[in-house]
Order: sequence, then C-alpha cells, then structure tokens
Amino acid sequence: MTPQALLLALLSLTLLATAARSEPPQGAAAWRWTLPDFLPPPREPADNPMSEARFQLGRKLFYDARLSGNGKESCASCHLQKLAFTDGRPVAIGATGQTTPRNSPSVANAAWRATLTWANPALVTLERQMENPLFGEDPIEMGVNDDNRAEILAHFEADSSYRAAFAQAFPKEAKPVSFGNVIKAIAAFERGVVSASSKYDLYLLGKASLSPEETRGKDLFFGEKAECHHCHGSVNFDDQFYHAKTREIETPFHNTGLYDLDGKGGYPAPNRGVFENSHKPEDMGAFRAPSLRNIAVTAPYMHDGSVATLEEVIDIYAAGGRNVSNGPLKGDGRRNPNKSALIVPIELTAQEKSDLIAFLKTLTDETLLTSPRFADPWAAAATSANSPSGIQSK
Repeated sequence: MTPQALLLALLSLTLLATAARSEPPQGAAAWRWTLPDFLPPPREPADNPMSEARFQLGRKLFYDARLSGNGKESCASCHLQKLAFTDGRPVAIGATGQTTPRNSPSVANAAWRATLTWANPALVTLERQMENPLFGEDPIEMGVNDDNRAEILAHFEADSSYRAAFAQAFPKEAKPVSFGNVIKAIAAFERGVVSASSKYDLYLLGKASLSPEETRGKDLFFGEKAECHHCHGSVNFDDQFYHAKTREIETPFHNTGLYDLDGKGGYPAPNRGVFENSHKPEDMGAFRAPSLRNIAVTAPYMHDGSVATLEEVIDIYAAGGRNVSNGPLKGDGRRNPNKSALIVPIELTAQEKSDLIAFLKTLTDETLLTSPRFADPWAAAATSANSPSGIQSK
C-alpha cells in the first residue's frame, strides 16, 4: 500500500468513527458549540464526545505540571494563552531540556484541522497526536515514561478534586483516572479552544470596519497578485480545513522554498517535511500550511522558527523563497525541484507589504488571548510553592 493510499485509509476510518455525533456522557453538562455563522461545528470523535466536564478537566490537566516527568512542565509551557497558545520560541524545549526540531503550533481551532503537527499525514486526531508530547522519546517533551507513569497517575488518584472531576467526565467507568482519559480530556479542551472573534471576524459579521490599509491588504491577500489565499484561503486561514459535514478531506502539504541546501531542494535534517514519513523525494520540505489566525502574536515563524518577523515572512515569499546556499533572503536563482509552483517572485511595493501586514493583524483575536475560559485554573495558587501550573513554576 502506498503512503497516499495508507493516508486515505486512515482518514476514511477516522471519518467512519466520527460520523455519528454522540450524546454527552450521562450526568455531564450538555455541550453546545457557540460559533459564528461562517464557522460550522467541527467533527467530534464518537468515542470522545464533547462535554463541559471533559473540557474543564482537560483545562486543569493542560495547565498541570504534575503531568510531566520532571513535575515542572505542562502542556501550557509550550502553549501560552497570551501568545495564542504558542510559546514565542523558535523551537520548543522539553522536560529534560532537549529542544524539539520544530516550532510549537497553536492549538486554537485545532478541531478544524485535518492533520495535526507540521508534517505527519497519519496524525488525524487530537487524541492520537497527544500521545507524542506525552510519551515521545525522540524528542522528549513531557517526559512521561514507563518508570514514572504510575507515580504521575497516583498524583491525580490521590487528589479528591481530580477524582471527582474524572468521575464526572467519565461517569460510566469504574476507574476513570487513567492516561487514556487524561488524553481524552486534554483533547476535549483543545477541541474547545475556539478563535473566531478577531477584527476580521467582526467585519464579516458587519460589526466592524476595516481601515483603507487593511482593506487593501485584504484585497491583496485574496487576490491573484499576492496569492496568499491558495494556501490560506479557508475560514481558518489554512488549507486543511474540515468540519462535521465535510465529505472529502484534502490534506495538502507544501514546499515553500525555505531551504535548498544542495541545489536539489535539500532541507536540513531532521526537518525534512513529509519526506521523513513517506521517504519519497518529492515530499522533501513539504509541510502543512499553518493557520494565519493570530499570526501577529505567534512569532517566530515557519516550521523551525527561523523567521523572526512578519516583515521577513513577506520578504521571503515576495522573493520566491529563501535559498540559503545563495545567502539569506535571496530569491531562487534556480528552480528548486520540490518547491510549490505557487511560490514565485512577486513584485510588491513597500506600501503593499505594509498593507498585507495590516490585514494580517486584523486576524488577532483578543478574546482568545484573555478569556478566563481558556486560562490557567491554577493561577490563584501561583504564589504557592506547590502550585501545579507549569507556567508559574518555571
């Protein structure tokens, strides 16, 4: 079976498993998606339906540093609310101090992504993806392993508030405190982190106006000169958008010409895109196009965090890619064989570049960045030496 056929099979199985929307767990508060008209409800896994109890348990676990090998890192250590659930670093740092190869992606609106992470076509659910940072060994992120699993789980079993929260979230289970349910709860929280209240969203709803500069930037973004919309044209400003009624899921990955180490399109290991899974030469440097929502607060950019500012991002795309063998920020003097045909030099004036950035800044959702609903529930105990919050204890 080819990698493409395997991906389609995996996606088909996922669709079958999630096609029927399940009722919330018995005894749990009913879940209601509160979304603008332009954002359809996401698909929910049949074996992990949304409920307020699961969302709130997941929020506690997301911010709890006890869910790590060193007791100091939480999911939130690499996904800060004020930075739209990114971390502001080029690449993330795990519980052992080891750096990961890639930039921490935002978890906002992850419920609408057909694949998770930067370049793994097989990771199609938040539940499956959560296993990587939790148990992964190369690189180590949360640092949970066979030696400390029982001790970590014992922390939650010994906590009466957690026992009650697990029981409420998973009421039909005799022993609800388990790593399987930890994963389901955190996935439910991440699935419920919605960003749809930016200035541009309000503009779509007729509740805000764009400035002349922002309007010109919007027209460039969705027009055929800048062509940004080809990879970022969905309501989530990416191109792997899917929802509860999606029939055919598209999962494109793109080589944007960020590297060409050898004149043959080579990317530096271990950041070589889908090639790492498929081993097909044409997949070298192919990565998922990230959502541009909240892009103004999620620097640095690209899969490896190698681009510091939005201005640099615009310059790279205007130049037709970045070819390090010819020097930083120089356009391709030759054709990278793997680079997307959409990445070509574009003549943009200084004003046009400024207009594009002005429009991109309208995608910032201040509600997401400040809402108590998504915030650290342990913040009140931040001054305590025993605070479980990974944000506070670092």
